[in-house]
Amino acid sequence: MQITHRRILTIAVPIVLANATVPLLGAVDTFVVGQIASPIPIGAVAIGSLILSSFYWIFSFLRMGTTGLTSQAVGANDQDEVSAILSRVLLVGLVAGCFIVASQWFLFRGAFYLSPASSEVEGMASSYLYIRVLTAPAAIALFGLNGWLIAQERTKEVLILQLAMNGTNILLDLLFVLTFGWGVKGVATASAIAEVMGFSLGIWMCWSALSGAAARAYKNIFDRPKLIRMFTVSRDILLRTLMLEAIFVSFTFIGARFGNEELAANHVLLQFFMITAFLLDGFAFAVEALVGQAFGAKDLKAFRKSAITCSQWGGGVAAILALIFAIAGQQIVMAITKSPEVQTEAMRYLPYMVCLPFTCLAAFMLDGIYIGATKTSVMRDMMAVSLMVYMIAGAVLVPFFQNHGLWMALLISFLARGGTLAFRYPEIEASFKNLKSTKNFIL
Repeated sequence: MQITHRRILTIAVPIVLANATVPLLGAVDTFVVGQIASPIPIGAVAIGSLILSSFYWIFSFLRMGTTGLTSQAVGANDQDEVSAILSRVLLVGLVAGCFIVASQWFLFRGAFYLSPASSEVEGMASSYLYIRVLTAPAAIALFGLNGWLIAQERTKEVLILQLAMNGTNILLDLLFVLTFGWGVKGVATASAIAEVMGFSLGIWMCWSALSGAAARAYKNIFDRPKLIRMFTVSRDILLRTLMLEAIFVSFTFIGARFGNEELAANHVLLQFFMITAFLLDGFAFAVEALVGQAFGAKDLKAFRKSAITCSQWGGGVAAILALIFAIAGQQIVMAITKSPEVQTEAMRYLPYMVCLPFTCLAAFMLDGIYIGATKTSVMRDMMAVSLMVYMIAGAVLVPFFQNHGLWMALLISFLARGGTLAFRYPEIEASFKNLKSTKNFIL
């Protein structure tokens, strides 16, 4: 395997560009319903999209797990298994989506019970949800389809897919809401049509694999050891992600105790984290694909070079982001919020934003390495350690430093995650010695 800077950038840059379209879509959704002379539609779209994305997010393990498994099959030159994995993940995604559709009443009632809103907002949000949920099978299956494309370094197609989906969504938003006057239902219908279109385009992109005999070889697709491995990887990633979400949810709840200004300021500053994640994700995804291929090919030299070179690019991006946050942090805050009180409060915590890219770097890159190597049980366990470190740091620091202590605890949790994953890294390289044959490894 030849690992070059050009190859890494070819994988990473389309992912960064694809990520950049996500906040644009959210802004357009907010803009179109904001033209209605009432705050209720904005609240309905906000809570409806949050509820649905929370349920969909549970299945995001399909993206990461699929990338790891597929990249290893690519590295082992097992094209039949590459096709079979696509069929597996699409089936899992479609079944999971059908479960969401069948359980929608219970899921949405439970969500409104946990996060109640006014009857008017809940009524409009329900209309939004009952339209959007109909395309849940397509939305969830897209996680696996994207992971499969990333594993084969086909990230330009991921970018095209994202641009087509979000572009369609934006155009239909403008048509249905501003021209037809459909309001919240128009926003939901636009998103639903875009998801179906995106799934259809993704299937067309992968048709050469799906139309082959290997993608319909049911004995291989439903092979018990392979299914067990897939679900084991998925389970570990799901548990790891739930623990990560617990950190961010508790961060929000604890921050709310300090007052409305601190809560709003924390929300504004978390956008710095989103910017960091969107940019570092490109190189994290690149290392997933390249490390997985090297692992499948049993090429330790390529494995090391992939890990080191992608991390160097990630480090460069982190340094640029830290510099931008240091120089333009105040301008970014003022662009996000126009409230003078929130601006003043947010600027008190800008030094943490300068540190943020460096504290996240190791965690992001090592996550990618562990996903590519499918050492997901270590990810799960080290995430549990990081969660405990966060809880201890919060219990010690928050009573003394208030919201400053909360930000310290969050950054410490990222350092703990990166440090513990780095501590276990030699185990991955040692596992190369135990690979007897490509066939036995992949199975």
